[in-house]
Amino acid sequence: MSDPEPRSATESRSATESRSATDPSSHEPRTDVSHTEAVDESHSVVSTNSVSGTDPRGDGSNGDGDRYTERLSVPWWWWLAAVVVTGVVGHEIQLSAHDSPWGLLGYLGAAIVCALVLVSLGHTRIRVTADGELHAGKARLPRSVIARGASVPASAKSAALGRQLDPAAFLIHHAWVKTMVLLVLDDPDDPTPYWLVSTRRPTELLSALGVADAAADNG
Repeated sequence: MSDPEPRSATESRSATESRSATDPSSHEPRTDVSHTEAVDESHSVVSTNSVSGTDPRGDGSNGDGDRYTERLSVPWWWWLAAVVVTGVVGHEIQLSAHDSPWGLLGYLGAAIVCALVLVSLGHTRIRVTADGELHAGKARLPRSVIARGASVPASAKSAALGRQLDPAAFLIHHAWVKTMVLLVLDDPDDPTPYWLVSTRRPTELLSALGVADAAADNG
């Protein structure tokens, strides 16, 4: 003879499961975990972008608030010389092509080559960021390691690049820029004694760095 009590418990559990299946209000609310994680991940991306900012140039700065900026482009009259070179070279190519219509492409090719050469020569950019860091091309120099500085006039440029030049110095020199700045470093972790950088406006560059011009003081 079977025990009626287990049978009664079984029927009770069956009735309860039946009511749960037919009554949606009896279920606890279900959290969509995947949706929550997606929202949180999206929020973290937005937060990261808002803090770090964008870098459209790829040089580590968004370009806003620079104290000083300068591009060491070639003199304007070099472009006039490039026009003359383009005409001469293009004419020679056309003559070699025996006045063929394809010979006209020589002018186009010469113009493209001249433009690429001039742009590549003058692409170096000098700037001082809002926090006082010097960017010279791809190199960077924090303000904290600059001990003193001086402008180098055109009359002293040959000596600074000649017999007085330290082989361990960091140098950015463009022959068509007449003046430079000299920045002496005080960094025990860096064997570089100083930077020597071409600039058309040495006084403004030193002022942007917050460095007194030793050459002006001595003068």
